[in-house]
Amino acid sequence: MQATGRAGMLRNLTVLAVTGMSLAGCGGGSMFGGSSPGSSSPSMTDRFSQLFSGKSTEVGAPQSPQTDDNDLTCPSVAIRPGASTYAVASPGKQPVGNDLRYQATITRTARDCNLVNGQVVVRIGIQGRVIAGPSGAPASVDVPLRVAVVQEGVTPKTITTKVYQTTVQMGTDTSVPFSLVGEDLTYPAPVGAAGDSYIFYIGFDPQALKPEPRAAKGRRK
Repeated sequence: MQATGRAGMLRNLTVLAVTGMSLAGCGGGSMFGGSSPGSSSPSMTDRFSQLFSGKSTEVGAPQSPQTDDNDLTCPSVAIRPGASTYAVASPGKQPVGNDLRYQATITRTARDCNLVNGQVVVRIGIQGRVIAGPSGAPASVDVPLRVAVVQEGVTPKTITTKVYQTTVQMGTDTSVPFSLVGEDLTYPAPVGAAGDSYIFYIGFDPQALKPEPRAAKGRRK
């Protein structure tokens, strides 16, 4: 890469990092509790396309709930405020300017719903991209994503939530796409028109990467 191209890329990454700070509050924050393992491989992008062919939506495009022949409402997908980007800095630094190691963003989403024995079984797809920063990204990056089913209203109610994690192999690339399909999200089918107020919130949840605290051991007598 020529020096001028490299300088231009670094300037763009700096702007991207500053934008990420305003959106994600230093790399985002925990949305809700609970977690679940996830998986990723190069074939996940193909799987996303196979499952949601022609049904994915670019982030920022308008969405509306989907209703099938059985009047089952499949909620729309929205990115949780404050969790739209995931920026990581060098140890002890803030993810801005030359201290930015990498930043992940979400670019497309997709979902479908099925009713099985009174439960709504959801497949939700998330596509995005990890961009290396001036400080240099590691060879692989763990990306934590949380999906929550929320009933909107005067007092929003979280119906269920689950964490998925995907590993992105960066290698020597400066921009790598990722794709994740979660297929184990379920919640009780809402009664009547209540489902019209449901929404799928997605976003990055860096707190999910932290190990669970160990249980305190009792003192020996």
